[in-house]
Amino acid sequence: MNILLSLAFVLCWSSGFIGAKLGAGSASALTVLMWRFLPLAVVLVAVAVVMRSAWRGLTARDVTRQAVIGVLSQSGYLLSVYYAIQLGVSSGTTALIDGVQPLVAGALAGPLLGQYVSGRQWVGLGLGLAGVAVVTLADAAAGAGVPWWAYAVPLLGMLSLVAATFLESRSRARVAPSVSLTVHCVTSAVLFTALALGTGAATPPAGTGFWVAVAWLVALSTFGGYGLYWLILKRSGVTKVNTLMFLMAPVTAVWGALMFGEPFGLETALGLAVCLAAVIVVHRGDGRRGTDRTAARGERAENRWTRSAESA
Repeated sequence: MNILLSLAFVLCWSSGFIGAKLGAGSASALTVLMWRFLPLAVVLVAVAVVMRSAWRGLTARDVTRQAVIGVLSQSGYLLSVYYAIQLGVSSGTTALIDGVQPLVAGALAGPLLGQYVSGRQWVGLGLGLAGVAVVTLADAAAGAGVPWWAYAVPLLGMLSLVAATFLESRSRARVAPSVSLTVHCVTSAVLFTALALGTGAATPPAGTGFWVAVAWLVALSTFGGYGLYWLILKRSGVTKVNTLMFLMAPVTAVWGALMFGEPFGLETALGLAVCLAAVIVVHRGDGRRGTDRTAARGERAENRWTRSAESA
């Protein structure tokens, strides 16, 4: 995997937690999410009308599948992250819970996709979990005044993103990234607008800080983090793209310390080092031979699934 591409993904995805905290200071989660996606959806639909070639060959079933993926990976995931931060869960703790995703995805990759994880990669996954735990343990313990159930909210979002990842990986249709992004954003815009109107949270605040947060989230999180997630997923597979998630908690902690004055101590530095080691271990895996074996297994599993689907 290209190092610069991975670095850009980590920074852009981490920016979402920072942007969520920026937005939480001026408006509710639904207000921020509605205005993050509504103007963006209008622009993307206009672009889709002009550039219709990317949509050729897609059936209604393909578009519906992408809409479901959008609900899981974007709407459900983001609503949980924003709501958790609004409830008082810190960005670091939210990133920690989100960081459990690689273990869940890695455990399911074998039975669902045939992309079996090697022993060395499992060691790396375990190191990554230990790293994010070290980074955010103190922060989670200091969450005074936060209801206990608030910590389950980002967990639901993490599971939603895992489900979307596997649904996309099992898709037979080749969908252009621009098409996926458009369908996902339009789906999120419709859902969040309906929820905001229904709860009376549609009116944006008058302050400029709100729009700064919205612009931040659209540019860095949507186009950067979300777009790169699916690009790297297609190029490198479930295990490797999700291993990069282990870097989100320490990077978010560093970013929060620089931007909001959040504490950054020895635990954060140690956790960052462990997470970096985990990424190196998993990405090196068992070498090219292990990668070829995994790819062969994945291809055989995909062929079996395709034949069964066609006969259904």
